[in-house]
Amino acid sequence: MMTSSHLSDASLQSLPERVTIPGYDRREVVPGIVHLGVGAFHRAHQAAYVDDCLAAGETDWGIVGVSLRSADTRDALTPQDGLYTLAIRSSGTEKLQVIGSIGAMLVAPEDPGAVLAALTDPRTRIVMLTITEKAYLRAAGGGLDTAHADIVHDLANPKMPKTAHGFLTEALTRRRAAGTPPFTVLCCDNLPANGATLHRLLIEFAELRDASLGAKGDAGLANHIAHHVSFPSSMVDRIVPATTDADRARIAEELGVEDAWPVMTEPFCQWVVEDNFPGGRPAWEQFGVTMVDDVRPYEDMKLRLLNGSHSAIAYLGLLSGHATVDRAFADPAIRAFVDALWAEAIPTLPRNAGLDTVRYTAELAKRFSNTALAHRTAQIANDGSQKLPQRIVASAIERIEAGAVPEHLTLVIAAWIAACEARGKTLPESHFTDPLDAALAAFGARHLSAAETVASVFELAGFAKGDPGHERLMDLTTAHLEQLRRSGPAAVFTALGI
Repeated sequence: MMTSSHLSDASLQSLPERVTIPGYDRREVVPGIVHLGVGAFHRAHQAAYVDDCLAAGETDWGIVGVSLRSADTRDALTPQDGLYTLAIRSSGTEKLQVIGSIGAMLVAPEDPGAVLAALTDPRTRIVMLTITEKAYLRAAGGGLDTAHADIVHDLANPKMPKTAHGFLTEALTRRRAAGTPPFTVLCCDNLPANGATLHRLLIEFAELRDASLGAKGDAGLANHIAHHVSFPSSMVDRIVPATTDADRARIAEELGVEDAWPVMTEPFCQWVVEDNFPGGRPAWEQFGVTMVDDVRPYEDMKLRLLNGSHSAIAYLGLLSGHATVDRAFADPAIRAFVDALWAEAIPTLPRNAGLDTVRYTAELAKRFSNTALAHRTAQIANDGSQKLPQRIVASAIERIEAGAVPEHLTLVIAAWIAACEARGKTLPESHFTDPLDAALAAFGARHLSAAETVASVFELAGFAKGDPGHERLMDLTTAHLEQLRRSGPAAVFTALGI
């Protein structure tokens, strides 16, 4: 019988035996990691790996979680002492595990000083990020968007930052002044060469900050970040659908206590990390993490095969009336399309890197068919302008340069545009969102032709800008968009021989 009490340290011992609880004394845990972006993915992935390390006795790696925008996660977890349930679901089973690795939660807009204090704490040796692609504030060309209001604010107000760039640079400045070694910055977002990308963006931000302070050369912060701060790249993989009220009710019934924000996930979990941690790290490899010298082959395979097909399933699924990934993937046309998409993308992956694409895509097919997850296509559809360059556009350009015709890859781009256009018509108005929504809406109001729309969107999003294959990419995308507008996805599938 469900009670009115909440999950907490005090209620742990009363949970049913089938529920796994932290195998360590949480009072003995010392914070060693600050994590920016404490969303569901982090709580299903990095926090779970750290929980394993804490249980193995590495108690100096507790997590201080930081929300850069919303207080929702803090408000849900703080009354629960940072505890939450991880529900690992397959089509026939569900395993419940209470995770205890998050010891404190901070909300940056409420108290940036507290966040900076956590970042400058000498015990903090790793700062991890899962802030989504759009939060890196890149311009269309890939560099820092120096005109973004939050970047302008952080350069003018370094002690009261809003962005990850502002927090990291101010914290590194303070640590340097205090003689405290820099922390390692571990990016876990879906960016190509994510560690190197964040390193470059942070140097660019620091150069602007140095210029405003008159600092330069070896004395400048940019030089310090360039030569003394480690930014290992990583690849993360786990499907984490949004938690629903029905999930909360079911988990509460299982636990016998309320959990304000349990996290749903799949059994599969992967983390590949470049092993470059001057200040030390948890022994993640003991719990399945792959520590490597170069993460790029794994990253490319994941971005182009998993994430690329996820985007395809999302946009084509929405246009075909499918609300979840498993339902879309069960559609024979979409299933056949994904196989063809993989066949187009696989030749763009690094050769001689030991990648087993046959086994990997077979595993993906199994994961996409998991009926227990109910992963919403609308959730995956968010922020397409930020995701498609590395998931789809890069592969399509490589195929064009190799003399091939990437019909399936370019359909995904057209399907994203068509799905954006469908909002407020065949799809709900705010069914998913994109940073470019205002401009996309303006294009729609002008009733542009498919060619005009594609040209405008490519210019706005910076897709393959300056690349020799740019025009061919636009032509193929335009042809697909014309057909999607005229006849819908079924006709496009037929034209592709599916």
